[in-house]
Amino acid sequence: MNDWPEAWSDDNRGGRYGRGSGSAQPESARVMRQVRRGRPAPPGQAPYGQVPQQPRYADGGYDDYDSGYNTGQVYGGGRGGGDGYGPERPAPDWRRRIKWTAITLVTVLVVTTVATYFWADSKLNRDVDLSKVIERPEKGEGTNYLIVGSDSREGLSDEDKKRLRTGSSEGKRTDSMMILHTGDNGPTLISLPRDSNVEIPTFKGSESGKIYQGTGREVKLNAAYAEDGPELLVRTVEFNTGLHIDHYVEIGFAGFANIVDAAGGVEIDIPQDIKDTKSGADFKKGKQTLNGEEALAFVRTRYALAGSDLDRTKNQQKFLSALANQVATPSTVLNPFRLYPTMGAGLDSLIVDKDMGLFDLADMFWSMKGVSGGEGTSMNMPLAGSAGGNLLWDKDKVKQLVQQLNNDEKVTVKGD
Repeated sequence: MNDWPEAWSDDNRGGRYGRGSGSAQPESARVMRQVRRGRPAPPGQAPYGQVPQQPRYADGGYDDYDSGYNTGQVYGGGRGGGDGYGPERPAPDWRRRIKWTAITLVTVLVVTTVATYFWADSKLNRDVDLSKVIERPEKGEGTNYLIVGSDSREGLSDEDKKRLRTGSSEGKRTDSMMILHTGDNGPTLISLPRDSNVEIPTFKGSESGKIYQGTGREVKLNAAYAEDGPELLVRTVEFNTGLHIDHYVEIGFAGFANIVDAAGGVEIDIPQDIKDTKSGADFKKGKQTLNGEEALAFVRTRYALAGSDLDRTKNQQKFLSALANQVATPSTVLNPFRLYPTMGAGLDSLIVDKDMGLFDLADMFWSMKGVSGGEGTSMNMPLAGSAGGNLLWDKDKVKQLVQQLNNDEKVTVKGD
């Protein structure tokens, strides 16, 4: 069978080199058969019988693809590398992520803090104007707060009055009074019994602006508040002690109960069994958590205690310190669902002087917490007996106590 083209046989291949030739000489150039070309193609078209020249698209990126393909690169590798299935994703920049997360958290914290500050500041009832107090003692070292619990029934419904056993008396009177001194030697909390015998000095009327001359008349301390409100009470305390009062804080029955409930109750160690039908107190000795209603009954209890008003003031000191300690715990401060209701209940209920700021209020609460934590001192005003049902202060001890407070020294005076 003849396998060679054009009917060539093995014999007529001759001695040409190549294609199985056994000759060492190369074969001569082959003559290509002539291709007859047709008529010329019109301008812009490929000649007849030829493939049009393809554009290179150098600017479109086709050369890159062709060059990569022609050099043996894997299809799909492209400029981004990868595994042949698409561009490789860059590794996450964790430092950048952490940086922006921190910035976001700090921004949220700052905005929340600022908003909370202005919200809380707007809720303070700055109704007491201490600029109306005349002939004031010189200010000493540290800060002195006059803390007053009033028997105001404002905001209480008839049902609340019955439940809290507050009665329905009109107006308001002081139910408890304390001086809290804060300074470099720890806080000192001093109760002023409401039956203390004091002199009403010359004063300026809080509403009329009229000057009322002192006549030397002596009354119980709580009568000063009943006569002309907080300004006369501050004037009377300063006149009878010689201690400058920097800030005034007052809270009524309803506000006190609301704060305790908002804080989730307050744990306190009750020193003895107490049963008082007037205040509604009915407690067994020992540690227990009191709600708002129970707390109000506890601090108002008077007739069930052997020492009467003096023991009552000690219980008030103990409870207020425990309340401040409860409010300042992480479970309250770090829990917005407890913090904001507690702050709202407290700020709505407090009446303060016009110069009182939130930082002053925070200083007061932290100092009261320090008293309960053993960092400070709590005491009653030193007494020297009684006359006509009024408690008489020990003037020498009071003078020494005031001197130590004015100099912000460690208090060594003992009270009753």
